[in-house]
This record gives sequence, structure tokens and C-alpha cells, in this order.
Amino acid sequence: MQVKTEKTPINDVVIIIPEIYQDDRGFFIEVFRKDKLDEIGIPSSFVQLNQSGSVKNVIRGLHFQWDPPMAKLMRVVQGRAFLVAVDIRKGSKTLGKWFGREFSSESKHMLYAPAGCARGFCVLSDYAEIQYLCTGIYNNKGESGILWNDPEIGIDWPVKDPILSYKDGKAQTLKQWLNREESNNFNYE
Repeated sequence: MQVKTEKTPINDVVIIIPEIYQDDRGFFIEVFRKDKLDEIGIPSSFVQLNQSGSVKNVIRGLHFQWDPPMAKLMRVVQGRAFLVAVDIRKGSKTLGKWFGREFSSESKHMLYAPAGCARGFCVLSDYAEIQYLCTGIYNNKGESGILWNDPEIGIDWPVKDPILSYKDGKAQTLKQWLNREESNNFNYE
């Protein structure tokens, strides 16, 4: 597996570009290979794989988990989606900054965002499926979210009238999160 990476404006958020073996039969990629991720500095202690399917204009996020801290390696396995990471780590030079880009099942690029980043996406195609490898087991008592349209973050979502869950539509702002005791779990060093 040959892995290329592309840095983003947020510390530790990385685009992973896997090598694609393609011929007239189709394609093959190595989605996860511990030794190669270790070589490029991506923690490879994934313990859970999630997959969601959504229709066009759905926004899911911005989600994160502090107990246990959860990093995610996200990829679009069907369709197209705008994947987003927001730095919510106290002391980080990029605190409150966001990175977003279109990802697709055709490109096969992946987005790694460490614990201490809120993650989300919006669906651009009629339907999309997103997989995320997680470094922590899901714990509903140790997870939360940031409001998708928090004006202090200012994400430029490529959708006008998003479809949201009730929970995502009523999430806290980054400022509210940073005032919570649990936010101290994400200090940047």
C-alpha cells in the first residue's frame, strides 16, 4: 500500500490518498493497513466501524466524543459528500477553525480528524454512504455536538436548506462547549 497525504489548515487533520489498483475488472484499495498509517503518523487503534446512508442535503454533525476520546477516519463509499472537521481543542492555534472539502466514492480519498475535532458532513449527491473508522467505542454519555451553523465558526456549507436531526439542529455553540468542564479533555499540547 502506497499512501499519500495532504495537509489541511488544521493541525493533525489529514487527507489520505490511497493507491488505487485499477484494471478492466474494477479496482482494489487497501482502506486500512496499520503499518502504513503508523508510518504517516495516523493513530491506528481503530475499534469501531460505522456507516451511514443519507439523502441529498442532509447535514450530520458536528459530532465528537470525549469519553473515550474518538478520532475518525472518514470515507465516502457511495455518492458525494462534503466532509468537515472543526478544531475544538483548547490551546490549539487552529481552535474554532474548520476544514471542508468534497469527497466521493470515485476519488476514494479519506479524511482523518483526531479526537478534539468535531466532524460532520452534508450529502451532495442524491444519496451517499459514509464510513468512519473510530478510535473509541461509542458512549452516548461522553459525546456531544457543535451547532452546524455556529456563526463564530462560519462553515460555508454547500447546501441552502439542510435536512437536520432535531439533536443536530439544537446543538450547542463552540463557545458554550468551551465553557463546559468536559472541554478540558481536549487540550492541545
